[in-house]
Amino acid sequence: MDEKIINNIKTLGVEMISHAKSGHTGIVLSAAPIIYTIYAKHMNISTSDAKWPNRDRFIMSAGHGSALLYATLHLAGFDILLEDLKNFRRINFKTPGHPEWNYTDGVDMSTGPLGQGIASAVGMGIAEKIIENKYVFPGMGKFNKGTPLFDYKIYVLCGDGDLMEGVSYEAASLAGNLNLDNIIVLYDSNNVSLDGDTSNTFTENVLERFKSFGWYTDYVKNGNDVGAIDKAITKAKTCGKPAIIEVKTVLGYDTPYAGNHEIHGKALSKEEVSALKLKLAIPDAEFYVDPDYMQAFRKMITERSGKKYGEWAENFKKYVDLYLNGDDTTFNYLFRNELDANILNLDFDFNEEVKKQSTRDLNAVILNKLADAIPNFLGGSADLATSTRTTLKKFGDIKDSHYDGKNIWFGVREHAMGAILNGLALSNFRPFGSTFLTFSDYLKPSIRLAALMKLPVTYIFSHDTVAIGEDGPTHQPIEQLASLRSIPNLNVFRPADKEELIGSWNEIINANHNPNALILSKQELEPLTGTDRSKVKNGAYIVRHEKQHLHGIIIATGSEVYTALTLAEDLYRKVGLDIRIISMPCMELYLKQSEEYQKELLPIGYKVIVLEAASSFGWHRFVYNQNYLITIDEFGVSGTRDEVLKHMKFDYNSIRERIVQLLK
Repeated sequence: MDEKIINNIKTLGVEMISHAKSGHTGIVLSAAPIIYTIYAKHMNISTSDAKWPNRDRFIMSAGHGSALLYATLHLAGFDILLEDLKNFRRINFKTPGHPEWNYTDGVDMSTGPLGQGIASAVGMGIAEKIIENKYVFPGMGKFNKGTPLFDYKIYVLCGDGDLMEGVSYEAASLAGNLNLDNIIVLYDSNNVSLDGDTSNTFTENVLERFKSFGWYTDYVKNGNDVGAIDKAITKAKTCGKPAIIEVKTVLGYDTPYAGNHEIHGKALSKEEVSALKLKLAIPDAEFYVDPDYMQAFRKMITERSGKKYGEWAENFKKYVDLYLNGDDTTFNYLFRNELDANILNLDFDFNEEVKKQSTRDLNAVILNKLADAIPNFLGGSADLATSTRTTLKKFGDIKDSHYDGKNIWFGVREHAMGAILNGLALSNFRPFGSTFLTFSDYLKPSIRLAALMKLPVTYIFSHDTVAIGEDGPTHQPIEQLASLRSIPNLNVFRPADKEELIGSWNEIINANHNPNALILSKQELEPLTGTDRSKVKNGAYIVRHEKQHLHGIIIATGSEVYTALTLAEDLYRKVGLDIRIISMPCMELYLKQSEEYQKELLPIGYKVIVLEAASSFGWHRFVYNQNYLITIDEFGVSGTRDEVLKHMKFDYNSIRERIVQLLK
């Protein structure tokens, strides 16, 4: 029975690739016994309730194996039709080139960039531990033979490529430190990558490396031995540690190309598919599915998972009735990642006695208020909480065997932090991660995936300009703002003061389907007049109206808003220039406003100047030519704040001279 179902998975996957003339045949034939064993004998899932909160998660970290996943999900009973399989990698069908979350039924994460899946699984593991430890049954024990409400596992299928990418090892190190025993990784170990044998690039002892991280390890010498894979997974589930099982396989098994790197991304010809079907005793009909074996596969899943699902539903109802008076809204964040919180009207305990404050210090006050108000709000930093001011003071740290805090110590692991945040968001948490703006580059692959999946992750980037001075050019951001703004679905906020900071958080918290980057200053800023928290939603607004006759407009962001306002008053009094100042805390939101609103702020026929201590890239759309961009397009230098600004010709007097030349 096992062999027949596996063979049908293989032929479906291979035929999908052949029909599309595109895909990755090798992994379909090597890893089919692994994915079959996971679903048939271990995964607790519900094909009728694919978002069941206590379902086991499966991450195809080797996302190029999508055909293998889709064939398995179809046979398992998820909402993927045979027509979808026939149109693999075609637009408007549920079988895209790589798995896409919230698009294909049964897919728990968008994968493809190698290493991201296994790293995000660590975020899912943290999420499960938090939920499991937070919602227990005080004073009454556990229902139904000890079955808790939340005890799901996270299964990962990865390949050599995933384990070559550094992000996987960063995340695995943290998983061992936190002892996330709910993660089980199945490693499809076939010694072949796209370009050739892994002996050219990857010869370390993977299991010994993971063992050094504190993981449980196991080895299955024959990747076609379902019984051995099953036993290994069974042991891993109760080992008390995160687990990795190396399963030795042959890439492209059962084809003439077995073990050859050529089969990695090769689509078999129609004749080769027919020969494979003959060898596997599968009828040579197009996209053949044996109804008896498909039904048997589904029965294995439903008999095991159905019992688990029924127990969970009964337990959940009892818990809600006994402890929550029948109101399950406490659990809403576990079912849907939606918030409707009016941040604008919250009272924040700012230190009003301190006149000048950095936005990172102001943000610390807001973060702690949000952590109080929002149960699924949590986060941490890449070993920079003391600099980014992101510690949640009323809440403990998440550590091994203590998962009831809200502060995550990611360590110096920006790559992993970004991916782990995605795993938390996929588990319906509202996570944030923080580091210096310059190091946002380390998170870029994970930010891109968050934007692609439209996950509500918040990135807090401090030390936002060359004004950090002495840290020098390695830490002084130049191109990072432009780079972040170029990512679709990502909102980038650079607030000028506490009012705009509050307005930014109001948008961030209530934007349930977008990641957001919050850019903060290290340097202390003067308090401003004219800023408005309620107008941040528009992306840009007027903070200083012209008094009589409009001579020009300055668009500024962040700390440069104060400079622009000061200049406007100075030039009005001394030179007679009457300048409108636009604060643009979020370019993305401004560009979504109506044409009428945009023209109201920036009427045609008037000179517009952009003032921002960062790259000019992306600002050209607002100005007549390059001369009207007062920006920085070269790397900084090491020195005091004032020395650096003067060297970069971004000090007050240099900016003033430029503006007078442009407008007078």
